[in-house]
Amino acid sequence: MPTISVSEDVKRELLKFASELQMKLGRRVDFDEAIRFLLMYRRKKNPRLLIEACKSGDVEDALKELYKEREVDERKYSRYFSH
Repeated sequence: MPTISVSEDVKRELLKFASELQMKLGRRVDFDEAIRFLLMYRRKKNPRLLIEACKSGDVEDALKELYKEREVDERKYSRYFSH
């Protein structure tokens, strides 16, 4: 398995995140799984949609849509941790 270098503050944040994930899942979680989880959720975002929403000129509608999508993300996230 390859080794990667990170700063101490990134290591602390990753350890904190892995600990929270471990508590939610009720099982041991290593750095590899914590990073995999973060990457999995990163891939689901689509920056192109945000750019398109900002170009539309109707900021209120774009903001409402962002809040709606955030609620959907929060529900998905809470289902993941409800095991």
